[in-house]
Amino acid sequence: MPQLNPAPWFTILILSWLIFLTIIPPKVLAHSFPNEPTPQSAKLPETKSWTWPW
Repeated sequence: MPQLNPAPWFTILILSWLIFLTIIPPKVLAHSFPNEPTPQSAKLPETKSWTWPW
């Protein structure tokens, strides 16, 4: 049965993973996101105590 011969398929698998791991990640990481989150101030807001009406 020829489909049990792993020689061509293993080579194709290794080459495709090498392409995925060497070429594609730098291209994906090179994208810039236009809406960068702005850092919030470190000062905590001043909270006032609530006076209960009863």
